[in-house]
Amino acid sequence: MLTTRRGYTFLAWILLPLAFIRLLWRSRRQAGYLQHWGERLGRYPMQPSRPVLWLHAVSVGETRAAASLIELLRKRYPEYQLLLTHMTPTGRETATDLIGGDVLRCYLPYDVPFAIHGFLDHFKPHLGLLLETELWPNLISLCAEAGVPVLLVNARLSEKSAARYRRTQPLTRDILSRLALIAAQTDSDARRFTTLGAQNVHVAGNLKFDTPLAPTSAATLDSLRVLVGTGRPVWLAASTRAGEERLLLELLPRLGCPSALLILVPRHPQRFDEVAALLESLGIPFVRRSENRPVPSDVPVLLGDSMGELQAYYQIADVALIGGSLLPFGGQNLIEATAVGCPVLVGPHTYNFMDATEWAIAAGAAIRLQQASELPDVLPALMRDAPRRQHMGDAGRRFTLQHQGAAHRILSLIERFLPRHS
Repeated sequence: MLTTRRGYTFLAWILLPLAFIRLLWRSRRQAGYLQHWGERLGRYPMQPSRPVLWLHAVSVGETRAAASLIELLRKRYPEYQLLLTHMTPTGRETATDLIGGDVLRCYLPYDVPFAIHGFLDHFKPHLGLLLETELWPNLISLCAEAGVPVLLVNARLSEKSAARYRRTQPLTRDILSRLALIAAQTDSDARRFTTLGAQNVHVAGNLKFDTPLAPTSAATLDSLRVLVGTGRPVWLAASTRAGEERLLLELLPRLGCPSALLILVPRHPQRFDEVAALLESLGIPFVRRSENRPVPSDVPVLLGDSMGELQAYYQIADVALIGGSLLPFGGQNLIEATAVGCPVLVGPHTYNFMDATEWAIAAGAAIRLQQASELPDVLPALMRDAPRRQHMGDAGRRFTLQHQGAAHRILSLIERFLPRHS
C-alpha cells in the first residue's frame, strides 16, 4: 500500500486522528504541543506582507542549521518574506530566540491533501526549502502541481534510512523526481539519493559547520565555572538519549576521577525529570542547573536541565561525550563541540552524522569508543593529558573551519530558481 501515493494518502487519513492523540500525549511533558492545532490542519492567523520564501526545519537541530542560510537569504532577497515552518514546539521556540522577529514562524501541516492545500493557498510560497530528510509525498507532489519549486537542502540519508525508503518504491522514486533539486551534505548522501532515483543532485556540504555559535559572554562563562567549581575537571555528556544516562551513571565509580564533575544534558527537555528520578534511584548526589546554585565538591553530577546552554557547557568542559552514539540512535551533532575546541568522544552508533564523525576522527579532533565499557580506560587518560586535549581542541577548530561554506553553495543553487537580487 505504501508503494503508491494513493495508498500513502489513505493511510495518512486513517492516522490523522492518532496524530492529535499523540499531541495530547506529548503535552503531558511539554505544554507547547497543545497550541496552534489549526496550523497542523492548514489554518493560519498570520498574513505575509510580501512574496513568501519558505524554509522547513523540523526541530531544534534543523533550525540552528538554517540560521546561516536564513541570514544570507535576508541579504540577497529582502523583497521576500521569510517563512520558517516546524513540527515541534522546541524548534519553534529556538527560531524565536535565534532567527529574529522578522521571520514568520508556524507549524507545517500534516501531510494530508486538504491541509497542504490550505498551507499553499494561504502563503503562496515562491520557493520551498526542506532541510535534511523531509520527504513528505503529498507536500512535495502538491507543491510540484502548484508550480512551487521545492529543494531538499542540507540533505542527508544514512544507509539505514535508504534501506527503508527502498522498501517503498516506486513511491520514493516518484517523490524524489518531483524535487527541483537536492543539495546533499556529502558524496555518500548524494550517491544514496541518486540510487533511489533522485535527479539534479549536488554536493554542497553541511550547514551545521556554518551555524553561528550561540553568543556566550565571558561573564556568563566565568559565573558558570564558579557554579561547577573553579579548577575542577569537567566532562560533558551532551544530548543523551533514553538508556544512555543509566549506562554512564553506572560507570561513574569505575572512572577513577573522584574530583571530576559530569554535566549530564538529556537531548529532550521533557526527560529532565525522568533523569533526575534516575539519579535519585541510583543514590547519586546531583544538583540541577535550574537551581542556579554552586555544585559542592563531593557532588559528582550537574543535571543540565536548562535550555540554550549547551554551547556554554562545551566551552567549559575538558571533554565532551556526544549522546545518541552509545546506543543505536545514530548520534548527535558533534560540530558544536569541535567549533569551540572541545575534545570529543563518540560511541559506535553515529550513522546520522557518519561522514562528519569520521572526518573529525581522522583530523584528530575526536575519539571513537567501540562500546561504553571503554569509557573508564579512555576518559581518565584523556582528562590527565592536557597536551593531548589541547591538540584535539586545536584540530577541532581547524576541522570545523575547513568544512564551512555550505550556506553560500546552497545560496548559489537557490539563485537558479529565484531571480538574483541586484
